[in-house]
Amino acid sequence: MALILGCFSLAALAQNEQRQAAFSLEQQGKYAEAEVVWRALSSAYPTNPEPYAHLGLLEARQEHFAEAVSFYRKALKLNPQMQGLRLNLGLAFFKNGDYKQAIEIFDPLLNAAPASSPEAQKLRILVGMAHYGLGQYSAAIPFLQQASASDEENLPLLLDLAHSCLLSKQFPCVLDAFHKLVAANAESAEADMLVGEALDEMKDTNGALRELRAAAAINGKLPNVHFGIGYLHWTQGQYTEAAKEFQAEIANDPDHVQAALYLADAKIQMNQMDEAKALLEKLVKVNPTSAMEHLDLGIVYTDADRKEDALREFRTAVQLAPDNVNAHYRMARLYRSMGKTAEASVEFDKASKLNKAADDGLLKVMSRIPAKDDPPQKPTKEASEK
Repeated sequence: MALILGCFSLAALAQNEQRQAAFSLEQQGKYAEAEVVWRALSSAYPTNPEPYAHLGLLEARQEHFAEAVSFYRKALKLNPQMQGLRLNLGLAFFKNGDYKQAIEIFDPLLNAAPASSPEAQKLRILVGMAHYGLGQYSAAIPFLQQASASDEENLPLLLDLAHSCLLSKQFPCVLDAFHKLVAANAESAEADMLVGEALDEMKDTNGALRELRAAAAINGKLPNVHFGIGYLHWTQGQYTEAAKEFQAEIANDPDHVQAALYLADAKIQMNQMDEAKALLEKLVKVNPTSAMEHLDLGIVYTDADRKEDALREFRTAVQLAPDNVNAHYRMARLYRSMGKTAEASVEFDKASKLNKAADDGLLKVMSRIPAKDDPPQKPTKEASEK
């Protein structure tokens, strides 16, 4: 009996040493090494949820959210009551853009949390922004209103609420958010920006430009302010002015994908094809799911007489946005120039049957869609103490 107990003690000691080694590697940011240890523990102790929970955490930290979901689900199946695990699963869904599944996780957690707790506040924001990401703006408003009432100086949260109100055309709610922005800061660039977006929704482009310029004068570093000004110039065909503003936005935020995309399009309109090409070839590697990027790159390749490359880009644009009239029309013209009259006829016919999509408008183009904004919550006491 003593021998058996001794063996169990040694096994427990070995397991604990491996756990501590994994925690240490996580703390040092050595995710690959930590993953090796947690995987070994998951194989040695397949009924223990902790290794799966930490494997999910490691994947989430590396922004591999689909993989994180898989590991969190395994851990949850083994221990549905594991502290922090459901929240982690919801965050992985949220950051992966799976907003419906995120809401299904967050709703019961919010109902169970004390109304005035920090956890409830965070969950209200997450549920509100998940509805926002689904385009369910009216559903987002009550959650964002409650969250904003608990944090009246949180200007980004007020703006998300105001955008939800604008997109659902609940103008008294917009006005209330405006007053709160001004109350928080009488010289609020955010308030001017909000009025500019509202005026654009009302089709008052000059008024919208005036307000966005006022916002830029107060705070030229305000996220999206130069992009908004540039976008309004772009819609008016004022490409030189638009390009200057897009470049100013990129100077503030070198990773601003939309500013780079619209700058490239403005360059095309100004017949600066080489500059547009350099921007677009970089963008399609970073963000390959944008139909506009592939369409514009197809235009650039057509101009350079790279017909096969152009055809590939137009086909991709059509796959991503089947109702894009311009993509079908450009592809039809390219087929015709290649002597492929049957294919050209098919694309011309598709283009003629489609109505040109209305412009999305400043608000929808600029509005912040939630993603990767909140750090993952740690699922165990040991991880939270690191």
